[in-house]
Amino acid sequence: MSDFIVYPAIDIRNGNCVRLFQGDYSQETVYGNSPFEMAASFAKAGAEWIHMVDLDGAKEKRRINHADVVRAAQELDVRVQVGGGIRTAEDVDYYLASGVDRVILGSVALQYPDFARKMLENHGSRIAIGLDARDGYVAVNGWLDTSEVTAVELGREMAAHGAETFIFTDISTDGTMSGPNVEATKQLAEATGVNVIASGGIGTMEDVRNLADKRDKGIAGVIVGKAIYTGKVDVAEAVKEVQ
Repeated sequence: MSDFIVYPAIDIRNGNCVRLFQGDYSQETVYGNSPFEMAASFAKAGAEWIHMVDLDGAKEKRRINHADVVRAAQELDVRVQVGGGIRTAEDVDYYLASGVDRVILGSVALQYPDFARKMLENHGSRIAIGLDARDGYVAVNGWLDTSEVTAVELGREMAAHGAETFIFTDISTDGTMSGPNVEATKQLAEATGVNVIASGGIGTMEDVRNLADKRDKGIAGVIVGKAIYTGKVDVAEAVKEVQ
């Protein structure tokens, strides 16, 4: 059976660990002032990977909170994937050379497909493509704008250029803890033949189990944020549960 990985999430804004509701920067809850300490607690709980997002970077289209990400990658016994504000080859090289295991390209995959293709060509499996969808259509620029391209269309295009990992977020469920969009996640995996990490809407251990049960359909992991911070999902228990 293929691996299924639980990715505890750390979203960084103004140096704090925060969660947004449906990606809305005006609906923010702060859960701690040290992303590194949060990452250390997840590593201690047995997480193999941590998902880190530079929210300021996503909005400003440049790296802002990179120091926290790099410190976690270098000092903790855990693998790190990062997204947010990664717009240039130099950004990608900076993170990969600094010990980050995987870099997520989001908006740029749609807006600058040649750049995304080149990064996939140069770095292979160390690049993940973030497909964030609102009603099936890809949203960009920190989810402020929605495009006319579906997640499946962009996914197929990126798969053709060698993408091995997608991170799929259904924005309507993000931060709601109302349950993930399992069907859309499965459809993306089946349509592209690429491993998909599910994100958005996780509220219970049952949600984690439901996704893990579909690992044979190409769902390769789940990103859990708010459910961890509100005590609904325990990292150690979730990691054990899916092994």
